[in-house]
Amino acid sequence: MAAMIDHVVAQIVGLQIKLLSCQARLAAQTDSEALHDLRTSVRRLRSLLRPLRGLPGVDQVEAAAKAVGELTTPFRDKEVLAAHLIAWHFPAAGAKRLAELEGVFVAVAASAELGRLLAVVDAFPQFLRAAQRQKLLRGLRRRVDKRLVKQWRKLLEALRDPAHDRHRLRLLIKRVRYAHEAYPQLDRSPAKTARCLKEAQGALGDWHDHFQWLLQAEQQADLAPCVAGWQAAMKQAEQVSDEVLDKLLAICSKQ
Repeated sequence: MAAMIDHVVAQIVGLQIKLLSCQARLAAQTDSEALHDLRTSVRRLRSLLRPLRGLPGVDQVEAAAKAVGELTTPFRDKEVLAAHLIAWHFPAAGAKRLAELEGVFVAVAASAELGRLLAVVDAFPQFLRAAQRQKLLRGLRRRVDKRLVKQWRKLLEALRDPAHDRHRLRLLIKRVRYAHEAYPQLDRSPAKTARCLKEAQGALGDWHDHFQWLLQAEQQADLAPCVAGWQAAMKQAEQVSDEVLDKLLAICSKQ
């Protein structure tokens, strides 16, 4: 039990350092990956905490992390779309969206949502250590292992569904992949599983991006020239994702 608690605390401290670094990068506007790295760190934090639900302090950290995710999602989506438009020779449309992001990153760095998350993450290891002293964390390793197995089962069921929902599969794969990385000592899958999860997440992410962009094109006239290309790219992404998901199902079924 002590080893598992030490692992969780070490992970929390590491993520706290990354969050603080992202906050500083956003405030100084040093690079274009700061918001992405912030969101990735928040996602990893949520994956670390999901198997710990019910323990002291977890609900507060999860709620704060969710709030940061909700705050930053539209900004990151716009950032990705702007970069795509510029790369695919639609500079005016891309520049327009970059202009709409002016001042946003500094605002995120100073936001109440991020401030609260940093505060509760800072206090969380103390909650864990207090719970450890009160012997409230007995069977923690078994508890985490049980919940990770449940996540795998949910993913396997979704993969076996011939009418699978790509949106749901994308979220399930993210959860399994980041949980796999958060608790490597409990992972019993072969190394190729991790590679396939990453590949599947990437393929579904590509499909999801084009799906969202086509929805936006229905409301934003300057995206009309992109529609035909996006439709073709989404179909291709569907084919690629189906192939990768079939491969992932074959790997998971053998475990």
